[in-house]
Amino acid sequence: MKVSILLLLCLAWLVNGFPTSYNETALSDSQPASDNGNGYRSVAYFVNWAIYGRNHHPQDIPADKLTHVLYAFANLRQDGEVFLSDTYADLEKHYPSDSWNEASTGNVFGCVKQIFLQKQKNRNLKVLLSIGGWNYSPNFVAPAASDVSRKRFAKSAVQLMQDLGFDGLDVDWEYPADEKQANDFVLLLREVREELDQYSESHGNGKHFLLTVASPAGPTHYSVLKLSEMDPLLDFWNLMAYDYSGSWDQLAGHNANLHASSSSPASTPFNTDQAIDWYTSHGVPAHKIVLGMPLYGRAFTGTSGPGTPFTSVGEGSWERGVWDYKVLPQPGAEVVQMLELGAAYSYDEEKKMLFVEALGGDHVLERVQNQVDFPSSKYENLRKGFTV
Repeated sequence: MKVSILLLLCLAWLVNGFPTSYNETALSDSQPASDNGNGYRSVAYFVNWAIYGRNHHPQDIPADKLTHVLYAFANLRQDGEVFLSDTYADLEKHYPSDSWNEASTGNVFGCVKQIFLQKQKNRNLKVLLSIGGWNYSPNFVAPAASDVSRKRFAKSAVQLMQDLGFDGLDVDWEYPADEKQANDFVLLLREVREELDQYSESHGNGKHFLLTVASPAGPTHYSVLKLSEMDPLLDFWNLMAYDYSGSWDQLAGHNANLHASSSSPASTPFNTDQAIDWYTSHGVPAHKIVLGMPLYGRAFTGTSGPGTPFTSVGEGSWERGVWDYKVLPQPGAEVVQMLELGAAYSYDEEKKMLFVEALGGDHVLERVQNQVDFPSSKYENLRKGFTV
């Protein structure tokens, strides 16, 4: 089974993870998904708040090692309009290479400009605007429920994609709660797919623009989705195969295990193998699943190990109970590899502290050029490709 790898790099590739995702062909409306056939993808999130406390910027993205970047997160209003969540970070921040003599009105700066420059230097890198995410997901319910608001969502999202010079859209709704919302999600995605195709015909020179979703790995959520109806509309699925256990639980558990534990079922409340089996048996081709992998570990204190109670989650790299992969294992902790689970953890016997670590993996890169020609963008400097 061929499954691609999504490196969960909310802030930096293989560095500062943050917890909370060819042969180019013309695709018809009935066959829109997969701009790369069966090629592998290497996908990373970049969140716009990374430029603040963590001092991580688009220039730090290792673009030559990635095929896709999901720029996160745009928000949405109750009438369906999609809008940027931080216009300073997205559009206004001036970097050292930006001239203050260039008019601010009618031009774009900030992360959007820097990411576009990355696209120009790395023509195989595609950038998608990710809409929603955990914090903004409650805002999906009303807009997805009516035809008028779904159309407004699609038109405003595609307009943003065009203005920002992106290659597609990623919809991150966590999560449709019942059959009605699941049906609404299908209708919303269909509206977006149609709007993307119309834009491609009218302004995109026939270029295929991407549509993806962040998809759950927990059965409570994925069993609700209309997978077979969603799949023809999507280019790939970003499977959120992480955060299987954490501060919200009663027992310490693994963070992103591939398989369930037969000897300690309580330590693996979820597992990736089960999720992939569900998706592939309900109409999703394996080659369209991008496997989400956390570059961080979750900590538990006052515990005897996986599957046992804990008293706290302790400290972390940036937030309590969450440690960047680069600082694991912590000094004094012994690493335990659990190959039968596809998992690992480290344990400090003296401190009774457990660090449930992340998985690793390999990938092969795709090679198809991105879109850098956006003559209808509202921003003059982007229309000109940031050339003087």
